[in-house]
Amino acid sequence: MVFLSKDEKAFCQAVSRLGYCNPFLTERIELEREALGDAFVPWRPMWSKRPAPEQANPNVDRLVARAESLARELRARLARGVAPKEDETALYEDLVLFLLFHNYADDFDKILADRHKPPRAAGFYQAFQKETREYLAPVRKSAGAEPDVPHVFACFFQLRRAFHHIFRFIMGETMPAARLRAAVWQSIFTHDMRRYRRVLFDRMGEIACLITGPSGTGKELVARAIGLSSYIPFDPKTETFAEDFAETFFPLNLSSLSPTLIESELFGHRRGSFTGALQDRTGWFEVCTPRGAVFLDEIGEIDPGIQVKLLRVLETRVFQRIGDTEKRMFHGKVIAATNRCLADEMRKGRFREDLYYRLCSDLIVAPSLREHLADSPGAMPDLVRYVAERLTNQREADALAEEATKWILENLGRDYAWPGNFRELEQCIRNILVRKAYAPAHAPAQGAARGEEEAFLEAVGAGRLSAEELLQGYCNLVHRQCGTCQETARRLGLDHRTVKARLREK
Repeated sequence: MVFLSKDEKAFCQAVSRLGYCNPFLTERIELEREALGDAFVPWRPMWSKRPAPEQANPNVDRLVARAESLARELRARLARGVAPKEDETALYEDLVLFLLFHNYADDFDKILADRHKPPRAAGFYQAFQKETREYLAPVRKSAGAEPDVPHVFACFFQLRRAFHHIFRFIMGETMPAARLRAAVWQSIFTHDMRRYRRVLFDRMGEIACLITGPSGTGKELVARAIGLSSYIPFDPKTETFAEDFAETFFPLNLSSLSPTLIESELFGHRRGSFTGALQDRTGWFEVCTPRGAVFLDEIGEIDPGIQVKLLRVLETRVFQRIGDTEKRMFHGKVIAATNRCLADEMRKGRFREDLYYRLCSDLIVAPSLREHLADSPGAMPDLVRYVAERLTNQREADALAEEATKWILENLGRDYAWPGNFRELEQCIRNILVRKAYAPAHAPAQGAARGEEEAFLEAVGAGRLSAEELLQGYCNLVHRQCGTCQETARRLGLDHRTVKARLREK
């Protein structure tokens, strides 16, 4: 008797690919369709948080039911002495892991929901261990190895945490949002989850992550999703995880601190090492655990001297407290973010190339709100609804969302650029909630302003402008987009006084 029939093997192959795919890519839908055939139910193409109460994907329940029925039958065949081929053994294991992951998903989610206690396995690890061994021991013994149940258990908890945090922090049903969620998933697990499970699960801290994108696009939320989703070993004797995942993320906004304070926050200091150092201080690099992550927001603004010290930490993992000679080790992960163009900063000598190449081994680009709306103009009501619910409650959110969406369309228009991105959208809705109006820092390019912009672009295309006229017109165009002289000057690489002069000449 064969271990797997042709149809059973086809189902197992589809489930195997499904179990190791990126759940935030649309390929998941095609794999569900392949596995279920005529039983597949058309479903929306991406996982994303929605304003309405979330409905379960019916295909998941159908897949789990079919996987459970087949896994039980295959376990019975093993008991009767039917020997699988090598490729069939691998498919059987993947089928069982898929089944176990979904059978215990709710139990892992309960651990996630209890944020006030250290994450414990409570009463379900023993049941999980028993079921895993019942399914996998027969094939693993023939291979000379028992299943590593604690490792599988830890991997499953990491998968649930990663999905939860990405799903919760990164919203939107646009393709830019879907690509961002998929990129964060890859940042946690790489593109090859099999390799990750075998050898990379405890090495991802060695790979720094750089998040770029305009201000207000949620770069810290991306960093938080990554930092809270690291692999945490599980101890079967105590039935506890090695760390509390909620205590593994250490954020620091570099733009709000002086160089001395940045050094103190990162590296720590000894008492008396500088004015105001009244006692010893432990820095983030020392506090951060091997499974933790230090998040350096606005990395593009740090002092060159600190860049050198940070580079040394990334290269050697060694650092010293300010005023101390003792060498200490940093074992965690570095996540950095910036809204600056680091390529420009390097060309101008303000950011070290060697530091950039230490940071960019894992690069994520957060899209602007304008990119989301360009991809899906109809996404605005849903985005407004998310913010409205956070400001009020579920019952009142619909009314506020309708009011805010109507005001935005009537007063800002569909083509408003949202230079402040999601942060500006939140402030806009708060203003509408309080005053039923919102005054942008700069007027949207409508009416005369839009006509002026179009005339300028036409003159540029026709080559009719002098260099001085080109600079003046471009300064005004960028200023209308970003709203302040300081930001205009930063984007154009000019002194803010030069920008002000060109705006006065308008």
